[in-house]
Amino acid sequence: MPSLSQYSVPSTSEVYDSLEQLDRNDLIKLVKTLIGNGVALTFHGKRSAMEIAKKVRPRVMRREQKLHVGAPEEQSKNLLIEGENLQAMVTLYKYQGQVDLILSDPPYNTGQNFRYNDRWDRDPNDPDLGTIVTKEDGSRHTKWIKAMMPRLQMMKAMLKPGGVMAICIDENELFHLGMMMDEEFGESNRIAIINWQKTYSAKNDSSHVSTATEYVLVYAKSKDKAKTGLLERTEAMDARYSNSDNDPNGDWTDGDLSAKAHPKPEDYGIQSPFTGQIQYPSGSRRWSKKKSEIKKCLEEWGSEYVFLKDPKATLPSIVLKGTTLFNGQLTTPPSVLKEARERAIAIRDNQVWPQIIFRSDGEGGLRIKRYLKDVKKGRVPMTYWADEDYEEPLRLEVQSWEHEESGHSQSGINELDSIVGKGHGFDTVKPLKLFKKIIQLWCPNHGLVLDPYAGSGTTGQAVLELNKEAGSQRRFILIEQGSPDNGDKYARTLTWQRLKNAITGERPDKDGRVVNVVEPLGGGFEFRRLTSQIDAKVVLSMKRDELIDVVITSHWETERRNSPNLIRIDDPKYTYLVGKDDRGEGYFIIWNNGGPVGQLDTESYRIVLSDAKKAGLTPPYHVYARYEVYQSPNVQFWKIPDKILAHLGLNENSDRFNEDDSEEDY
Repeated sequence: MPSLSQYSVPSTSEVYDSLEQLDRNDLIKLVKTLIGNGVALTFHGKRSAMEIAKKVRPRVMRREQKLHVGAPEEQSKNLLIEGENLQAMVTLYKYQGQVDLILSDPPYNTGQNFRYNDRWDRDPNDPDLGTIVTKEDGSRHTKWIKAMMPRLQMMKAMLKPGGVMAICIDENELFHLGMMMDEEFGESNRIAIINWQKTYSAKNDSSHVSTATEYVLVYAKSKDKAKTGLLERTEAMDARYSNSDNDPNGDWTDGDLSAKAHPKPEDYGIQSPFTGQIQYPSGSRRWSKKKSEIKKCLEEWGSEYVFLKDPKATLPSIVLKGTTLFNGQLTTPPSVLKEARERAIAIRDNQVWPQIIFRSDGEGGLRIKRYLKDVKKGRVPMTYWADEDYEEPLRLEVQSWEHEESGHSQSGINELDSIVGKGHGFDTVKPLKLFKKIIQLWCPNHGLVLDPYAGSGTTGQAVLELNKEAGSQRRFILIEQGSPDNGDKYARTLTWQRLKNAITGERPDKDGRVVNVVEPLGGGFEFRRLTSQIDAKVVLSMKRDELIDVVITSHWETERRNSPNLIRIDDPKYTYLVGKDDRGEGYFIIWNNGGPVGQLDTESYRIVLSDAKKAGLTPPYHVYARYEVYQSPNVQFWKIPDKILAHLGLNENSDRFNEDDSEEDY
């Protein structure tokens, strides 16, 4: 935990005051942590850090149509959001409990990029980014932890019950982040600590040990419900399989007929029809197939076998018929051996071999055919991935991924250079290979990936590439604030440009001119921008275009929270129709000429029917209005502003619009 020298030590009275402010649930959680774990991350200001997320208000989310990319149906699947990530996650209330994988690369606390605003303790909605936290700042670790804690809380809330979070980090905050993750997710839900090789050559960046690796901490919301997928098999792995005997079951390779056994059970020997040698499982191993099945396979080599008591084994061995026990050892007549060998050679040279085979053209040890069609369609992520068939149970724990498997930092920069050109100003970019690998493992083919620290957009491109390569239909939500204090909101510059070029296939030439030089990945995304805080008064004072955006971006239904966003319809031939969903159902806003929001009555319902007929829509019609004075079984009514605020997770009963329902107040 941060040392006491890194911040002013609170007095005893301040500690007591802090404890007195804890409610019953907080006290229970604190005591359970101390009793259950015996270890907890403690720092000055922890309580306020734990409460920050509850104080953040949702924002109006504006669609920037000129920055949308792709066809409307593709745009609705993915989001690029410009704004502060904690505010954005609070605004994305409908996605809480709906995200499969959170892949996050937060700013490392290296004295270069991380900013902190001291006023966030009192008002987390303060728009100021704060100043760069330098390495010389004695409280830099505490500030980083206080910034990360509420964001980790929100990220966990966004995950499905079986969702997974993978967060990148370097050695500066590895241990503090690990303790926070243990506290927030529970140590028992830790899936992996991945150590990936960010560079393949030593750097003189330390007077002691060169830092060549970074880390990814992987936690599940509930490890019992989470699943780790398989990686694609490589050509080298499949090259081990062939079909020299024209086996109708296809390509195969030879595998070990024995398996581990602790303690070793009773054993027996197996006699080769080629050499007559009797082989036994070595060490603590045992034969992996049933004895009756092994006998049947051996007889497919053309000779009859029997079970015979064996002084060298605890069970009768499987030997050629005609073998006897003589002078305390098994003995096979030469004539039996000769006939067995001739039959086996004839089968070896002219027929499909049985499942149990013998190496070196029959002269070697026992093996078993393992067919390519029967091995796993992918490979599990073992340490260095040395065992291609992965027959042992999956245990990730602490892993080391070499740069050939995960990429390295320089490849990440090269990838960004190639897609947007040089001069982007990013000197630390995660490689696509690393992020694609993580997404393959922990996001299902139809899953949703959230990246609250999108940076240059590596996560988005990784999703697009996997969709193109594997035919998956993964979706992404990227959040990026950029550096507005420096005039660089690179969500709309660098991040946007990278995703756009990936989708369209456009690439800059050596002179910076955009040319189409690669196959487009396809797909699309909506670009959204966070603006002002939202409440009932703000909703009712919105212009029509703003209100349409809020409805389009916030709408969700309990049974369909994870469905794609509504597609906005901008066509002057419609009076009230503003959008449709993936089922083709229409969405209408009753808007009086010149404003404000109108009511659903017989006249406005007639116009809804007219709009629906023009658009070829059938009921139900989703209608947003201030009041409902006419009801129809064809209408799903959504009251403004109540339902809009509910879609954003706001408590209708505590919002001021419920205190006085008179029109003139707005």
